[in-house]
Amino acid sequence: MSTAEPATAPLFDGDALAELAASLPPQAAERLGFRLAAAAAGTAERPTDLLAVIAPGAPPAAAAPVTGLVLAARQKLLAPIAAGRQASAARLADLRAALAARNLTGFLVPLADEHQGEYIPPAAQRLAWLTGFGGSAGLAVVLAERAAIFVDGRYTLQVRDQVDTALFEPHHLIDAPPSRWLAAALKPGDRLGFDPWLHTQGGLAAIERAVQAAGAALVAVAGNPIDAVWRDRPPAPLSPMQPHPVAQAGEPHEAKIARLAAGLAAEGLDAAVISAPDGLAWLLNVRGLDVPNNPLSLGFAILEAGGEGRVRLFTDPAKVTVAAHRHLGNRVSVEAPADLGPALDALGAAGARVRLDQATAALWLHHRIEAAGGTALAGLDPCALPRAVKNPVEIAGSRAAHVRDGAAIVRFLQALDADLAAGAVLDEIDVVARLQAARAQHAWFRGPSFDTIAGAGPNGAIVHYRATPETSRVLAAGTLLLLDSGAQYPDGTTDVTRTLALGTPSPEHRDRYTLVLKGHLALGAARFPAGTSGSQLDVLARAPLWQAGLDYDHGTGHGVGSFLCVHEGPQRISKMPNTVALQPGMIVSNEPGYYKTGAYGIRIENLIAVTALPAPAGAERDMLGFETLTLVPYDRRLIDTHRLSAAEIALVNAYHARVLGALSPLLDGAALDWLKAATAPISP
Repeated sequence: MSTAEPATAPLFDGDALAELAASLPPQAAERLGFRLAAAAAGTAERPTDLLAVIAPGAPPAAAAPVTGLVLAARQKLLAPIAAGRQASAARLADLRAALAARNLTGFLVPLADEHQGEYIPPAAQRLAWLTGFGGSAGLAVVLAERAAIFVDGRYTLQVRDQVDTALFEPHHLIDAPPSRWLAAALKPGDRLGFDPWLHTQGGLAAIERAVQAAGAALVAVAGNPIDAVWRDRPPAPLSPMQPHPVAQAGEPHEAKIARLAAGLAAEGLDAAVISAPDGLAWLLNVRGLDVPNNPLSLGFAILEAGGEGRVRLFTDPAKVTVAAHRHLGNRVSVEAPADLGPALDALGAAGARVRLDQATAALWLHHRIEAAGGTALAGLDPCALPRAVKNPVEIAGSRAAHVRDGAAIVRFLQALDADLAAGAVLDEIDVVARLQAARAQHAWFRGPSFDTIAGAGPNGAIVHYRATPETSRVLAAGTLLLLDSGAQYPDGTTDVTRTLALGTPSPEHRDRYTLVLKGHLALGAARFPAGTSGSQLDVLARAPLWQAGLDYDHGTGHGVGSFLCVHEGPQRISKMPNTVALQPGMIVSNEPGYYKTGAYGIRIENLIAVTALPAPAGAERDMLGFETLTLVPYDRRLIDTHRLSAAEIALVNAYHARVLGALSPLLDGAALDWLKAATAPISP
């Protein structure tokens, strides 16, 4: 999991770098170029944050030149990744040559880092570097004469726009999985390589069966061959680990450690490896700036069972600032990433039974523990369920975050409507920038929780579309704008989608929007017995579309963290089977949609919290429901009230009355007038 030092000279102005080095203490000046490049690979922007990890103890005057060098280098560092499609042919040829030198027939290239994170650092963007694909999930298979790329239903259109399909055959990850393609493409005696740091045990199982059936061999490689040909690969990110105060976390990290350590001991386990950075963040009450959108500090930890619990944290010690060390206390030891292997060896030699997260633990971890004599037991990350069930402080924080977020969105929507009515020419990139600027007016805004999706017209049909200068469409009258965005605040994470009419919508627009709205309302109003999973509720959101012969090719709801990842498990609402029961305190999204390829997309999304309901008279079971957290009006112009029942109209009006009541105190002038009009009652 190490990253070699890159040649940093092309990233920096030599004179500026020398001048900065001369102004720093000798220890801070040592390997300055590398530390600056590592900081550029992270997301920190504030001068104090950058100075804390690049030159701790340096005079405050050094903050400005440090920041200037880092921000200038960041674009240069990312440029080779963005050039993926244009450089694919040469990079693919280099990779094939490297594979041949290792006696490998092919190689698996997942969109993954060592933690299986959704947002990964630049050094792990191997799939984008090789193919040009910029989605959040995918896998390429490179053989000597053929190559393919596999993406799920969110990216079937996007992959053809971003990837040279003459080099990589595009396939649906679910309908035509890699295992099926490999079963037909491999020959007896072939050797298919993979990086054991980038695959989980379960994730590789189907491919392993297909390779064996073809008479080929699946070979774990030491050292990723892409890294050998990626000559300007970025270093691992360097950004400060930041304490997350109990006032927002709701529980001290010492109490979390003790609670989980006792749980491991009760299961007869000796330790657990925490491989998911959001698990680390939750357990230790820390946040970071290593990757985009998710406030994470990358690393691994070993949680020892029994007693009060002890945690060994394996991360770059340069990330752990004085404040972070003070916060972690004596129950947490900080060790270098290279020390993880020997620590696992020691557990194995002692015959330890070690829990590994079935969702995120790399095969390398399994192999290392078992090779040393231990037992690696795949199961649920011990942090996952406690993290998903928010405590009362976290739920209160989420409510507060959604109020301020809703007010920011209303200000943005009012200005957007006014400018379009005045004849302004705006494109999707303008929309993204304006919405972020509206949120950034609040001092607690910490950045987006994911890359904003602003899809106008046919771009809205690309489920996880991201506007670029090449694809950005001008907002045109008579079309729809699908706007899916979210924000990170210290007390909560938001994610909201609204579909907006630009000018007068067509009858088809209103029909499809209303079908989506009916499913959205049905799910939000659901009442269900304790023990129900999200997959049992999914049909409620789809039923109105199904009755019209329509559907959507994505899940209906995902879990959401508390100033953490916008996509969080283990709960979800989806057609895919899921046995995790919804529990009070869990936050999930409610986001049905409809997408007409080449025309438009519609999605409506609120975040909802699972709540316990008062028992009705004669009840025999505990009942649960949802509290809607998101506070943004639906677009009344798109609602065909004749297709709504009286109960559905009442739900819309009650929601809009609540939005008006919650946001009015934060608004005035034109924004308040807009909100009053947008939340006016509807009638048949």
